[in-house]
Amino acid sequence: MNSEPLYLLSGVGKEYDGPTERLRVLDKIDLRIEAGESVAIIGASGSGKTTLLHIMGTLDAPTHGEVRFAGQSLRGLSIQKRSVLRNRDIGFVFQFHHLLAEFSTLENVAMPGLIGGLGREASLRLAREALEQVGLEHRLEHRVTTLSGGERQRAAIARAILLKPKVVLADEPTGNLDEKTGQAVGDLLVSLNRNLGMTFVIVTHNVELASVMGRRLELRSGELYAH
Repeated sequence: MNSEPLYLLSGVGKEYDGPTERLRVLDKIDLRIEAGESVAIIGASGSGKTTLLHIMGTLDAPTHGEVRFAGQSLRGLSIQKRSVLRNRDIGFVFQFHHLLAEFSTLENVAMPGLIGGLGREASLRLAREALEQVGLEHRLEHRVTTLSGGERQRAAIARAILLKPKVVLADEPTGNLDEKTGQAVGDLLVSLNRNLGMTFVIVTHNVELASVMGRRLELRSGELYAH
């Protein structure tokens, strides 16, 4: 039996060059996340939440330490290998949905499949399935400009789960939504985690959203604490 966790972060730190000195954003982060978990990371603005998520998603690299994903060290991966990893194994949901206005909901959701070389027919089939899973099967052919804020975020979640990645990383997924709509999106994330067995890691200011995740952590001054 493989005991390797999905994520294993060891001594991860991140620093940037400031005007007069080095700015330390993350400091000696140790984190283990098992496959199938749902984890919320909370913290004040500037605490390093988004930086940590970007490092976990290979959008950024740590200054110190190591990140292992599904048994593989992310250190030294080429740009091409990082791109393939993000396309196949890591789904992203951002505060802003980043849907393309000129395409239908279905076409937007199919994008990771098209980018990954699946072909149009297979990508659209998976997109229909993903949209059904988030409750948007009635909006397949609508332009995304006609969707409500909550519907757009559901479409973004459908896009993130299209290729059944090992993990979905969500950065403030309810940040632009009203309380009721945000709660519905949170309930959807919990449901997908439970029904698909997919790992979810969410950074958020939303204490209510964090409370429904299986585990809660807090970043304070670049250090990670159990919450």
